Amino acid sequence: MSKTSNLPLDGIRVIDFTQAEQGPIGTLQLADFGADVIKIERPGVGDLSRHTVGGTSIEATNNPTYVAMNRNKRSMELDTKSEAGKQVIYELVKVSDVVVNNFRPGVMDKLGFSYEKLKEINPRIIFASATGYGPVGPNEKKPGQDMVAQAVTGFMYETADPSVPQSIVPTAICDYTGGMHLCQGILASLVGREKTGLGRKVDVCLYDSMIHTQLQEAAYWSKYKQVLNWAAMPLAIHAEAKDGPIVMIGAFMVNPLRAMCAAFEIDDLTIPYPDMASQIKNKALIQGTLRKEIAKYTMDEALARLEGQDVLCSKVRKLSEVMEDPQTKINNMLIDIDHPILGKMTTIGCPVHISDAPVTTRIMAPQLGEHTEEILSELGLSGK
Repeated sequence: MSKTSNLPLDGIRVIDFTQAEQGPIGTLQLADFGADVIKIERPGVGDLSRHTVGGTSIEATNNPTYVAMNRNKRSMELDTKSEAGKQVIYELVKVSDVVVNNFRPGVMDKLGFSYEKLKEINPRIIFASATGYGPVGPNEKKPGQDMVAQAVTGFMYETADPSVPQSIVPTAICDYTGGMHLCQGILASLVGREKTGLGRKVDVCLYDSMIHTQLQEAAYWSKYKQVLNWAAMPLAIHAEAKDGPIVMIGAFMVNPLRAMCAAFEIDDLTIPYPDMASQIKNKALIQGTLRKEIAKYTMDEALARLEGQDVLCSKVRKLSEVMEDPQTKINNMLIDIDHPILGKMTTIGCPVHISDAPVTTRIMAPQLGEHTEEILSELGLSGK
């Protein structure tokens, strides 16, 4: 594969067995940083995310969700259960830096690709696994899934208001978080290899990743046996203006409640409720008073008043609105592509901006097996 100019992972090769979301999100980050990520895909089927969306024969293997997560990668269609397929993987391992999978624990061993086997072939190989619950323990064989992970880790339990039913976060927050931790572990191991010359094993799971997101809450519970719920704080307020919802947060100010009252020119509620304890106790009254005032104004009018007092606030926006925001475009968070089958569409860019290595679509999300012959040729092999 040709060099990728200034990108920081130029020259790093990744053998990517991952599919669906947690794994591909992690390897997308590596690919965007310049790594040569080679997707190993089942013949005739490929990555599960190829089939997640759409009902037409074209979209069966080419849909927006797959395209969003797999730019800058190459696809190799390979029967890894066959002896010929295994030999191709062993040859790839000799000239690669990282092997990534998100199978259940034990699957790579059964395929003949255990860490012990691969490090015999290449002691520098970094072997990274993303699972649901980790490689050992009572839940190790359970499949991982985003919404289940939200529930089993406590992430879903608390709500902003006890009267509001618990609900599933509508984006794949667990898969995304796990994918980022997977990428971090691989990057740290690549740096460590520069010191030792040796690879190592990296394990990440949805369960641990979502527990880690609650590190503040866990410490607070451990000390006080009380729930720390930022969304339930008295000055975390979702309110309806005349033309839509806004959010305002009382934070990073000496007296945010006073500032909120000043914004709407009402009596200072900090006089009867001067401290956090009294504000928590009288949360319903405080929020009801402020919501009543906000309802008198449009979103823009309410936000202008709040911003005039330096209160943190925003409209509650749809993703479609965010994608039209000039700030989104200035931050290079949108990448327009012309997919050979799906046509023109917009994907989300990389949130990590490196001064002299901008992320672009060097390789379109590949068709199933698109680069099989190319990769075999690089290995000096004539067939699958």
